[in-house]
Amino acid sequence: MMFDSAHSDHFTRDNLPDEADWPDLLFELPELQYPERLNAARELLAGGKTAAPAILWSGGAWTYADLTAKANRIANALKHDLGLVPGNRVLLRGRNTPMMIAAWCGVLLAGGVAVTTMPMLRAPELVTICDKAEIALALSENGLMDELKAAQKSTRTRLRTVGFGDEGAELEALMAHASDRFEAVATAQDDVALLAFTSGTTGQPKACMHFHRDVLAMADGYARHILEPTADDVFCGSPPIAFTFGLGGLVVFPARFGAAVALPDAPTPQAMLACVQKHKVTMMFTAPTAYRAMLGELENFDTSSLRACVSAGETLPKATWDEWFKRTGQKLMDGIGATEMIHIFISAREEDIRPGCTGKAVPGYQACLLDKNDNILPPPAEGRLAVKGPTGCRYMADDRQKNYVVKGWNVTGDTYAQSEDGYFTFIARSDDMIISSGYNIGGPEVEAALLTHDAVAECAVIGVPDADRGQIVKAFVVLADGMTASDGLVGELQVHVKNTIAPYKYPRAVEFIDELPKTQTGKVQRFKLRES
Repeated sequence: MMFDSAHSDHFTRDNLPDEADWPDLLFELPELQYPERLNAARELLAGGKTAAPAILWSGGAWTYADLTAKANRIANALKHDLGLVPGNRVLLRGRNTPMMIAAWCGVLLAGGVAVTTMPMLRAPELVTICDKAEIALALSENGLMDELKAAQKSTRTRLRTVGFGDEGAELEALMAHASDRFEAVATAQDDVALLAFTSGTTGQPKACMHFHRDVLAMADGYARHILEPTADDVFCGSPPIAFTFGLGGLVVFPARFGAAVALPDAPTPQAMLACVQKHKVTMMFTAPTAYRAMLGELENFDTSSLRACVSAGETLPKATWDEWFKRTGQKLMDGIGATEMIHIFISAREEDIRPGCTGKAVPGYQACLLDKNDNILPPPAEGRLAVKGPTGCRYMADDRQKNYVVKGWNVTGDTYAQSEDGYFTFIARSDDMIISSGYNIGGPEVEAALLTHDAVAECAVIGVPDADRGQIVKAFVVLADGMTASDGLVGELQVHVKNTIAPYKYPRAVEFIDELPKTQTGKVQRFKLRES
């Protein structure tokens, strides 16, 4: 049974999957017993003392009172100036800045549905998101407005764009005349709070629908029991808050426990370490690739304040774990999460870490392995990872819901081994998703971009192992008639992809071949390319 919605725009409820296709949900822990009316942003903003630091950055600091006032002004501007009604989707586009955090909170306070997007997305990707989610309003950092303006010309909705982030920006001008008090919309705990888009193996993005209670559940499960934060902690990290990994580590977790977040000037190893040193960061969130990169810079910075270093987004190599522990004395806290589950569901507290293992199911979750017939395998075993807990997969109007949820379990697409005492160890991805430096990249999306270049007749994209990035994107290209393979053409194709879709998705390796291996029905046999 669902609660009465506070949304007057019923789009998200109307596009939820059938409840029969939802995963089983578990709310056994007392901290997961949420009231019927629940606004996640209101709860998070109330997490810290008014005078306590909420956000720290190179340009200054906001207290919880400052952040609340900013979020309230944005909520008022959304409601009174921009015509937002509860349930409307609002696209957010920006880097990890104080204003992005305030905007995210403001959208939820006003009863809107936050659709936070990565700064690197290009116009075609933004058009797809806007059309799929029927978005009519976007708040964007002015410095990132160009691609959004380009997208605006092609969206099916009458998209209005509002800039923020510098002097004279439209949103700040509206905020200047708005009240710093706002009565948060009394959303239901199961009203949709955010849509998190993730690229699937088909290249068609899926929108994961998460409720207000889900936002709090990721803090009351993983953060509360694994990290055990206090109000004295300072969080820091590199993932964009468009990733639910970043949203948790940089927005939800610190606010839930009244702690502060320190925002680096850039998501680079040097900037991260400088932020740790300046703000005495205690908890850091980033991908294994970044930890490997930071190893070469450690001697130049003081990292003695760190007490928890969380690694997720891709497989954590044991060699990286060993070297980080040797250099810092800190045990990297591995974890696996998924956009479909909103955050980490398997990990281990520091004292329970086994190097090379991901860990055990986080309190509030259950995990097991399934065989090819969807039967649960008793440990020790190797099989498909399946999990259930207080959060779970709900794809928006997408038939792939039935593939992800099997017999009430969320089946993540990962192959794992489970020890007799319950520890899970990653083996491989079960599907064709490429995970490079923590980014999920759908090969078909890269193929589609390559095929828009005149030199490309056919192509196929796979992930290949890489010591630094986990995997890199490799493209096998069949050239059009009259075209000649060359290093210059490789560079041209790479630039073309960067200019067509998000730059991080470009193929770092390109191999020209005469023909693609195919079945008799014309399907590309990617497994043969992996074996080549």
